[in-house]
Amino acid sequence: MTLEGMKAPDFVLPNEKGELVSLKDYAGEKYVILYFYPKDATPGCTTQACDFRDSHEDFSKLNAVILGVSPDNEASHVKFIEKQGLPFSLLVDEEQVVSEKYDVWKLKKMFGKEFMGIERSTFLIDPSGIVVKEWRKVKVKGHIEDALAALEEVSNS
Repeated sequence: MTLEGMKAPDFVLPNEKGELVSLKDYAGEKYVILYFYPKDATPGCTTQACDFRDSHEDFSKLNAVILGVSPDNEASHVKFIEKQGLPFSLLVDEEQVVSEKYDVWKLKKMFGKEFMGIERSTFLIDPSGIVVKEWRKVKVKGHIEDALAALEEVSNS
């Protein structure tokens, strides 16, 4: 399933402070980089979050907000944000409702075991709520540069 060119599924999820965050909060104002990742404080997820952190200012200059989503709870997100100095919110999707809407809750295999989990994915949503670009099965290395380049392209057109 691809969401590119379609209206992004709306959502309301609590962030690390328990505040409800909705896609509608940014409607008509900001681009949203919505990225789904498997788990706080794991190697790939930490690298990805820190890459977004290190480029946060570049995204902000292009009128974009970064939101991370995982099944972890608020306490886990708070710890992860504080330890890594993340300047953006992480949203709690413990029931995988939003992960399923974006079709990123998948059967995964690791070490011969099968389990359900987040397929690392990023969605670039424009201020009118349209998914202008999606990346599925994201490889962390080079991903932030790709996302920033796509944002530059759409925000300058």
